[in-house]
Amino acid sequence: MRRSRRQAVLACLERARGFRLDAALQCFLQFGYAKTSMDDVAERANLSRPLIYLKFKSKQDLVRGIYVDFMKSALEQAESILRSNIPTKAKLAEVVEAINVRAWEKVVGQPMTKDFYPLCERQFPEESERFERQRVKIYQQLLGGDKALAETFVLAIDGFCADTPSVKTLRARIGIMIDRFSPNG
Repeated sequence: MRRSRRQAVLACLERARGFRLDAALQCFLQFGYAKTSMDDVAERANLSRPLIYLKFKSKQDLVRGIYVDFMKSALEQAESILRSNIPTKAKLAEVVEAINVRAWEKVVGQPMTKDFYPLCERQFPEESERFERQRVKIYQQLLGGDKALAETFVLAIDGFCADTPSVKTLRARIGIMIDRFSPNG
């Protein structure tokens, strides 16, 4: 069966998805959401603007794609870690790394770092609430089934990024917290 030109272009675009999303993220982090244009993204991704519009109907849809793609991947990694046969404290450390530290690594050190995740939470409340529920559920499993403790853990981790720390500082803060929260700590 012969594919249409549009199907071929979309397949090519999907293969380049990771690069394109990273290029778009860098534009949003450099210039902010309001000042980033699809032309900026196209130039950074080395793609034409019409090609990007084949996959994303708007700038907002592109940001949603970045956010959902990353969070979905992080949560899948966390679920995989939960199924591993390592000690609980090590699982907790790896899950925090997968969900929180890698998310921070993607944005830290850029002019608009502080704005990106709050923007996503405002623009995409349904997705954000779903991710938050999944994070709490994962941490609850690791913290002895205590939902209030898991919610406190999530709030504390989120607060650790308020002063835009380096990744090294964030890891140190999280390490201290894991030592205090972990059932095996």
